[in-house]
Amino acid sequence: MIAWELSEQPRLRSPARLKYDKTRQSDMLLLPERVVNLNPTAGAILWLCDGRRTVAQIIDELEVKYDQTGLKDDILEFLTQAADKGWVEAWK
Repeated sequence: MIAWELSEQPRLRSPARLKYDKTRQSDMLLLPERVVNLNPTAGAILWLCDGRRTVAQIIDELEVKYDQTGLKDDILEFLTQAADKGWVEAWK
């Protein structure tokens, strides 16, 4: 289990990639031999995991986008679960 630091820069693990499905109007995570249909929250977080933004920047962007505060714990929990599933990794 990864304990994310706010200064780390998460990115999708290769060969995973994101795609927006226009028919279903939802984000999908494409992985070898499987597709994960993402809920809007998961998609919003993963689209920001580009290896350039820090965890702190991702939190800030989402709090501004959704006009909410206190999202830090939820985002960190999601990133931990995504890392455990092999979807994201820390990029330095």
